[in-house]
Amino acid sequence: MATDIHNLIAAINPEIYCDPDVKDEVKKTVKDALANGDKDAYVQGAKIAKPKEVEFVDPEKIILGNPFDTPGFKYPSEKHEVSYDLAMQSLEPIYFWLLDYITEEYKQSSKIIDNFVSAPGSGHYSEVGQKATRMQEEAMKIMGSANTVLRSILNIIYDLKEFRMRLQDYDKLESENKEERTAAWLALKQIWMDNVDIKRGNGSLNGLAQQLEFVTIRDAFMAAKSLENVDELDLNERVQRILKQRVAEFGKWVKASERELRKRFEIEKSYLKSQVASLKLYARWAKPYLKAAKQLEQRMDPDASVVNLFNTTLMELTVLGERQIKINEEVGMGNLPAMMIDVPQRKYFMIVVSELKFRSIPDRNDQRGGYQFRGRVDLAFTSYALNEQELEVLKDQVDRDDLQDLFGLVEGATSDSLGEVQVDLDDLLEDKDPEEEAKKKSEEKEESERKEKDGNPFTSLFGFLGKKKSSNGDFSVEKPIPEDSEYEEAIRSQAIIDARGRCGKLYGTFKKTYQMPAF
Repeated sequence: MATDIHNLIAAINPEIYCDPDVKDEVKKTVKDALANGDKDAYVQGAKIAKPKEVEFVDPEKIILGNPFDTPGFKYPSEKHEVSYDLAMQSLEPIYFWLLDYITEEYKQSSKIIDNFVSAPGSGHYSEVGQKATRMQEEAMKIMGSANTVLRSILNIIYDLKEFRMRLQDYDKLESENKEERTAAWLALKQIWMDNVDIKRGNGSLNGLAQQLEFVTIRDAFMAAKSLENVDELDLNERVQRILKQRVAEFGKWVKASERELRKRFEIEKSYLKSQVASLKLYARWAKPYLKAAKQLEQRMDPDASVVNLFNTTLMELTVLGERQIKINEEVGMGNLPAMMIDVPQRKYFMIVVSELKFRSIPDRNDQRGGYQFRGRVDLAFTSYALNEQELEVLKDQVDRDDLQDLFGLVEGATSDSLGEVQVDLDDLLEDKDPEEEAKKKSEEKEESERKEKDGNPFTSLFGFLGKKKSSNGDFSVEKPIPEDSEYEEAIRSQAIIDARGRCGKLYGTFKKTYQMPAF
């Protein structure tokens, strides 16, 4: 992730976490970006945001006081740093101890950053590069097959549209509307003349009219409603003989062509279903390879520790811990008044951002390619308090990293490509009654208009290409985050205080676990 996590949090809630010198500029940047529909609005704000400097303060000084005075806002975050050198031990136990502790203490943990870089001359660099190349080659093989299937789908859709247009003429032959029946007969006669009769060359109706001066035969054919009707037309006997033969042949062609066309339509539709399923299958097969290749890329910026010929690897990991503040518990401890239990409010979370930066010496410990990492680790623990909407925005913006660009390679040939023809696919692959479909569309339109009038513009979007729905009701990550109410400010303030306490506890427990001096 290129964007600093602390800058991003400052952009999400500049009022509490952003430096006052740039706070107004950050607010304006985010507001303008959201108004323009920029999905990376908060990332844009994070580029100019600067977190408030962390100040050490006695916890007792914050806890005492009226919760509606929001004492936590004066000291919104706490940060602790520690370094540990493990030249003769593996670094993995530190990470897993931290992960287990956060999971147990905060109830929910997630890894949001995982980057590394190796010295070009190290064995680890070349081995990882070979694995990444192998993943890329496998992915591109699958992508080639997916592109072939996609072209086939587009051709089938075009054919099915043509078939359906033809079948509409056959359906109209049974219409109760006389004008529709007449128009359908004329259309089918024109198709028969252009595709079947034309193969007779000079003996076709067009050839007879143009070269043998049967000037009335084409109009007579179009006017004839049946074989019996030919005798009623004002034509000479010679023209009638030719016309009867063509009208009889046309009648047989209508029945045979309709039967074969409907059969071909169903066969093509079944084939389209199988091709769509194959394309989605190729997408599922390709994504793991592309994801693995991306994860094996060295996306971390090297520093002076990375010497070209040294056997060195740098890694950075960030683990996010989140724990919801329980209003009942806070009221029971006297931190919040009892009235807060019944007040409408959003969920608030105590957050800890744990950052680990490893400088290690990769040591191959078996012949199968496994490595043990020994060296130095720098840890930083920072506390925050966010509501459920801010937390959703944070995770959404963190996800919008290079991995999203990677998936664009496969999505562009699968999901996005299918999105362009999704309407056609739904129309062709679903068996729908025209009258019921029209009624359904009318009802959906009325429902959409009703929701817009009610001020609720968030309607469900179709298929697997729809936008990601929010778990917070009608909230969207592409809309501004509502400000805290007076009661929510008191809850956030208490969440800040609790988050500071848990962050300090994490720091102290880590030092005691690894036999460091602690207070």
